[in-house]
Amino acid sequence: MSMRELTVLGTASQVPTRRRNHNGYVLRWDDEVILFDPGEGSQRQLLHTGITATDLTRICVTHFHGDHCLGLPGMIQRLSLDRVPHPVPVHFPAGGAEYFARLRHASSFHETADVRAEPVDSDGWRVTTRVGTLEARRLRHPIETYGYRLVEPDERRMLPDRLAAYGIRGPAVGELIRAGHLDVDGRRVTLAEVSEPRPGQRFAFVMDTGLCDGVHALAEQADLLVIESTFLNVDAALAAEVGHLTAAQAARVAAGAGVRRLVLTHFSQRYADPQRFTDEAREHFDGDLVVAEDLGTVPVPPRRVPSTG
Repeated sequence: MSMRELTVLGTASQVPTRRRNHNGYVLRWDDEVILFDPGEGSQRQLLHTGITATDLTRICVTHFHGDHCLGLPGMIQRLSLDRVPHPVPVHFPAGGAEYFARLRHASSFHETADVRAEPVDSDGWRVTTRVGTLEARRLRHPIETYGYRLVEPDERRMLPDRLAAYGIRGPAVGELIRAGHLDVDGRRVTLAEVSEPRPGQRFAFVMDTGLCDGVHALAEQADLLVIESTFLNVDAALAAEVGHLTAAQAARVAAGAGVRRLVLTHFSQRYADPQRFTDEAREHFDGDLVVAEDLGTVPVPPRRVPSTG
């Protein structure tokens, strides 16, 4: 059975706390298992989740600040230690290629895994995965930073009762799907008559950034948006100065973009009470809201119901 859910490894920002590890997020999306921004301690956090290095199919790094990448050496070495049999692409800002090379070979190890450096070199960069298109958008931060979005293509779902009504079965169904129509007893039956839209789902991952076009583009119509909310509105001036978002800003982005489930994370150590993030976000977003906790899981919402209007 396919599974679509986010597993949170860490939710701290620059400084970890007793309750919050450095960043780390694993998206399981059917056959793809993507590790985002592995900070320090990510390898150990994985042990608590049941996810193994062998499960990982690719790694995405938004930027090369330490809380988002210092777990890379351990994760890459673990791929070789466990002799992961499949290639594992690693996506990261092209301008940080030197940092990636240093992290990849931070210490001596016997390299057996097929780790493939696939840098993000432009705004709107995209790559085809087994489950959809992985896209990147440039964000606004003091160093080169990209957010990511996974977009599943729209499809159609066949309706068995309508197929049966036209006597369409077996290989004829495949022919109908390929051609878009099928002639049955002198009548042309179109694909639209025996199917309904099956909207693709979208996941977005937005880390360290101030408000910019890239944030809004990534969030647009996301079923699940994971977004930094390092600060509260009381520190909005500081957030703008250092290139981060407040909970209020993240919530307004989600509301304007039609996000279905909003996950706030990457919290500054200056705030002890996570309820404050909930309270601030709720002033602007009335949808499904999650204030992330370490080792928590967040399911991707069920598919949107196609409009019948």
